[in-house]
Amino acid sequence: MVLPVYTGKESKVLGEKSIILAGDVGATKTNLALFSYEKNILTLLYEERFSSKEYRNIIQIIEEFLIAHPLPDKMCFGVAGPVLNGRIKLSNIDWEIIDQDEISRHFGAQKVLLLNDLEATAYGLTMLEQKDIAVIHKGGDVAGGNAAVIAPGTGLGEAGLYWDGVAYHPFATEGGHCDFASRTAFDFELLTFLQKTLSHVSWERIVSGPGIVNIYQFLRDVKKREEPAWLKEKFENDEAPGVISQNVSHSELCQETMRHFIRYLAYESSNLVLKFKATGGLFIGGGIAPQIVSLFENNMFYASFCEIGRLHYLLEKIPVNVILNPKTALLGAAYYGANN
Repeated sequence: MVLPVYTGKESKVLGEKSIILAGDVGATKTNLALFSYEKNILTLLYEERFSSKEYRNIIQIIEEFLIAHPLPDKMCFGVAGPVLNGRIKLSNIDWEIIDQDEISRHFGAQKVLLLNDLEATAYGLTMLEQKDIAVIHKGGDVAGGNAAVIAPGTGLGEAGLYWDGVAYHPFATEGGHCDFASRTAFDFELLTFLQKTLSHVSWERIVSGPGIVNIYQFLRDVKKREEPAWLKEKFENDEAPGVISQNVSHSELCQETMRHFIRYLAYESSNLVLKFKATGGLFIGGGIAPQIVSLFENNMFYASFCEIGRLHYLLEKIPVNVILNPKTALLGAAYYGANN
């Protein structure tokens, strides 16, 4: 395991063996999977990916998934948004509220659990192996401590892990929706540009897939960087964040965009680490980071991460890792469902 996460009390209701339906539910995609759970071992049985925007709600997706499978003993879903009293509304898709009691009633009183997707990612760290992690910085001689997870994707997720001296206790936050803070004249210009169309400019508006596009458009439209014709054509067929991040070596505009994206990710990562005193390490997850690991390895991220003034010596001691396994939140949801 990468981190020893607290297991809670193992369920006695399910008997010696159970089947768990786990889900990683986001605005772009929803991954569902069946796991068997026996003698504290989770085994993946079947997995399927759905495009979230093609469905009206989560119940419709679950129904389609279960056409070929029996009802599980438990369901547990990591969802991109704040869970309040067993209910959650996704931030970046026009779905109705997801209600764990409603899901339970619909599928016949099955035990249903909801947790934030970044909290699920934090739980998933205990299911990972070292090969699932890319080490950006090994850190210094600090013995343990709290940890932090940040995950840019369709939105910007953030979570913490409290260290009790024996194991980690994950908890969700909505820190990605806090105010973006400018440090330079360039940053302030970007903030002013975004304020013209957005009522509130949060870190998520910049450190995310849509954030990459926002930075790109600012450079193109305000800073008058040249957009090659071949690049403009690519936007017609592929999603813009992927086009930009995958053409760093072919376009100066894409390169500059991603350089600023990495810088802003580093700034918000250092904010998160300082607020949690996360000496146990920073883990960068989400759908974007694993695709651009090479951009972390040339000191672009680390130099900005440590650029924090008087406490730079503390940040230099923090281990920094990129989560490579795209199933981490799904594994975390299964782990949480099995043990709570």
